[in-house]
Amino acid sequence: MSKGCTEVALLGLGPFMNDVSKMLADVRRGMIPAYVYNDSEVYELEKEHIFERSWVFLAHESEIPDPGDYVVRRVLEDSFIVSRDESGSVRVMFNMCLHRGMQICRAEVGNASHFRCPYHGWSYRNDGKLVGLPFHAEAYGGEDGFNKSGQTLLPAPSVETINGLIFVNLDPNAQPLREYMGDFAFYLDFYTKQSPQGVEVRGPQRWRVKANWKIGAENAAGDSYHTPQTHRSVVEIGLFREPTGSKRKEGALYWAGRGGGTTYKLPEGTFREKLRYVGYTEEMIDRMEDSWSEEHKRVVSEDGFMISAATLFPNFSFIHNWPKVDATASDDVVPFITMRVWQPISATETEVMSWFIVDKNAPEDFKEASYKGYLMCFGSTGMFEQDDVENWVSITSIAAGSMAKRLLLNSRMGLTSEDKPLNPPLANFHGPGTAYVGYGEFNQRALLSEWADFIEKPLEEVERLAMGEKKSKDASNKGSK
Repeated sequence: MSKGCTEVALLGLGPFMNDVSKMLADVRRGMIPAYVYNDSEVYELEKEHIFERSWVFLAHESEIPDPGDYVVRRVLEDSFIVSRDESGSVRVMFNMCLHRGMQICRAEVGNASHFRCPYHGWSYRNDGKLVGLPFHAEAYGGEDGFNKSGQTLLPAPSVETINGLIFVNLDPNAQPLREYMGDFAFYLDFYTKQSPQGVEVRGPQRWRVKANWKIGAENAAGDSYHTPQTHRSVVEIGLFREPTGSKRKEGALYWAGRGGGTTYKLPEGTFREKLRYVGYTEEMIDRMEDSWSEEHKRVVSEDGFMISAATLFPNFSFIHNWPKVDATASDDVVPFITMRVWQPISATETEVMSWFIVDKNAPEDFKEASYKGYLMCFGSTGMFEQDDVENWVSITSIAAGSMAKRLLLNSRMGLTSEDKPLNPPLANFHGPGTAYVGYGEFNQRALLSEWADFIEKPLEEVERLAMGEKKSKDASNKGSK
C-alpha cells in the first residue's frame, strides 16, 4: 500500500479506497496480495476493523474455579482482569486504575479478594468496585470531593460464555456470541463438551514467532495439503498409524458460520470402535455418547470422520490428534486436544497462547499421557509446531519486499476456472455447513472472506460519510455563488 494510505482513509479520498477495494476483491476471488502478510497499514485496519468488533477468546472458566481466582489476558494492547468474584460470577474488567491509569494487576494469575494499584494505592474488590483510596478526606474532602460509591473498574463492553469458554468483544453493540459463531458452535462441542462436566485446561504456554497472525489461523482452518510435505518426517518416524501424510486427502473440509476445519477419515466400524481407534477409553466413550447429539454421533459413525484442526474467526483455533505417545512400548495411540489464540503483536509478530484441554472426568493416567502427546506435537517445542513455524516465519519475512506488492498468491485450490468446485460438496454430511472431501482451500478462502467483510464494512461507512460531506460542500459552494 502506498505511503500515507491510512491518513487518506480518514478523509475518505479515492486513492486509498481504490487500493483497499482492489485488495479485498483479489482476496475474495482467492488471489491473495502477498503483502497482506507483512504490511503495517493492513495491520492498522485489522486492529480497528476486526479486533475491535470480533468475539475474541480470553480464558476458560476452569482457569478461575474458586472465588478470588483471576488471570490477566490481552486483546492486542488492551489488558483485562478475568476474575471470579466472591459470589462466583465471572467478571472481565479493563486492567487500568480509575485515578492515573496505572495497570492495577501485574501478575498473570493468582487469587485475590482485592486489587490494589501500586501507584497511589487505590483498591478495588474482585468484582471491580472501588472500595478504598488513601487520604480520602485530606485529598478530596471525602465523599463531597470524590464520591467513590458506585465507582468500578471499566467492564469489558461485551462478555459471553459458551461451553466454559469466555469471550470478549470490544464492541458494546456486538451481535450475540452464538449468532456470531453460527453453526460452528456445533463443532465446538466435539472439542469442549465430551462429558456433561465439560473440560479442564492447562496453560497457557506462551511464545512469540516472527510471523503474521493470519498464517497460523488459516493453517488450522483447513490446510491438510501441507501435511505430506511439511510434516513428512513426523510421519516417517512412525509417530502415527497412517503410513503417509497423504491420507489427509480422504478427510473432509467443512465450513459453518464463522469457522471451519478438517477431519480424518476413520476405518470402518461402529461409533465406539471408531473412538477406540482414536484412543479414547470406554468410560470416556460412554460420556461422549451421552453428551453429543445424534448428528454429532453420525458424523463419526456414519460419515466416518473425526474432527481435527479448526479455526473460529478471527484467531481462535483447535487441534485434535492421536499420536503414539510411547511408540517403543506399543502401537497404542492417545488423543489430545489443544486450543490456541494467535495474538497479533504487529504485522510481523504473533504471540501464540496455547492450552491443553481434556475431559474433566478423564482418568488421571489418560490426562497425563494426553498432555505428553500435546507437548510432543504442539507444545512450544513440539515437532509439528517447529515444522509449521519455520514456514510461517519465512512467508512473513519475504512478504516485506517490493516484489511481494506485485504478487498475487494463488489460493484457489479446489476450484475450476469458472469458480466451481472440482468435486461437489458432500450431499449426506451430517454436520452443518458445507463439506468437501479432498484437498482444497475452501476454508482459507472463507476465513479471508470474513476478514475482507470486516475490513470493508467500516470503509463503506467512511465512503458514505465522505459523500455526505462532498454534497454538503457542493451545496455550500453553490449557495455562495
